[in-house]
Amino acid sequence: MPLDIFIPYWGDPGYLKETVRSVLAQDSGDWRLTVVDDAYPDLTVKEYFDGIDDERITYIRKEQNEGITANYRTCVSLATEELMTILGCDDVLLPNYVDTILAAHRRFPEAAIIQPGVQIIDEAGTVVTTLADTAKQKLVRPRGTGLQLVSGEAIAANLMHGDWLYWPSLAFRTAKIREVDFREGFPIIQDLALVMDMIYKGDQLLIEPTLCFSYRRHSASASSSKLVDGSRFAGEREYFSLAAGQAKELDWKRAERAARLRLTSRAHAATLLPGALLSRNHTAAKALARHIFGL
Repeated sequence: MPLDIFIPYWGDPGYLKETVRSVLAQDSGDWRLTVVDDAYPDLTVKEYFDGIDDERITYIRKEQNEGITANYRTCVSLATEELMTILGCDDVLLPNYVDTILAAHRRFPEAAIIQPGVQIIDEAGTVVTTLADTAKQKLVRPRGTGLQLVSGEAIAANLMHGDWLYWPSLAFRTAKIREVDFREGFPIIQDLALVMDMIYKGDQLLIEPTLCFSYRRHSASASSSKLVDGSRFAGEREYFSLAAGQAKELDWKRAERAARLRLTSRAHAATLLPGALLSRNHTAAKALARHIFGL
């Protein structure tokens, strides 16, 4: 059973080629790769794929740019295998990724989502340790060793306290991810929103701690750039309010309380406030203070 790997592409061609090489270097050859180019201006990407002679790889270029949410939907619609991954176009699979995911699925076929072990790399590909990622893994992520199958209010409340998942590393049962949709209006937090919609409807998440994925953390990513003016946090507040309402409908009181408190989201804003004040960015400081104190 091949793993369906999709890359919704828009970005640096150099990173994309590194990502593709990491797929080709898998210990297991049981995979299919589809790259969906969202009309990126650099046409050398098409030339690159024209030069790859591997029937497992498909390259599709859209006629016009549709945006990341539409491209995610395209990837889901094209899946033909039981399991799929929506891989970032700058992330790197370690050689054991496909083996790890397929083995986890064989052992826990009921899991709708698989979160494997992840390390963080920077722009140069160097493995790094960040405060935010350390907090996610040491303080927020459920404790325990070995494979853990989690579901229900416990994991919903946990993820509302802090999103410790790494979206591009996740593998999904294709039939399960098709039962939900990517929400409009949450471009930065839509990955968490989709996972939470799956959790709220009863799907199970498998934590597989085997390290097999390198997640690239950029200093100037789309999400980090929006931290400066506070626009990311406005979207987060709106989403957490929606998630709290979903939890209330299920009578999941702990999850509702966690969504309304949004503690790690507030803590994240608090770490940015001193910088905004020192730089005299009053607009950002006001936005951050509003998020921190719930004004």
